[in-house]
Amino acid sequence: QVQLVESGGGLVQAGGSLRLSCAASGRTFSSLAMGWFRQAPGKEREFVAAISKSGDTTYNADSVKGRFTISRDNAKNTVYLQMNSLKPDDTAVYYCAARRIYWRTSQYEYDYWGQGTQVTVSS
Repeated sequence: QVQLVESGGGLVQAGGSLRLSCAASGRTFSSLAMGWFRQAPGKEREFVAAISKSGDTTYNADSVKGRFTISRDNAKNTVYLQMNSLKPDDTAVYYCAARRIYWRTSQYEYDYWGQGTQVTVSS
């Protein structure tokens, strides 16, 4: 089993920045590919970013390219999402997710999920 706990959400003005963290426990973190997803009210959960288990490969959704950066620190069992130039459309609950070995963009291919952290961007 893997336990994931997100933190770092909050209220920010448009154009501002936030850094989300996701701390993992219960399994060798370096064996897990990690992803960030988000779900806005009334919408389906959508892919935001993913990172390989070593951290050498990352992939972002088009909607956040150039603004969000995913990274990880395997020594700290933590994955991060640095969010810059935030827009009101980025308002959502953000979830981190984990799966074994290879990263994916589909939420249905992730086995472990955190409880989510709310990000609200005001205009």
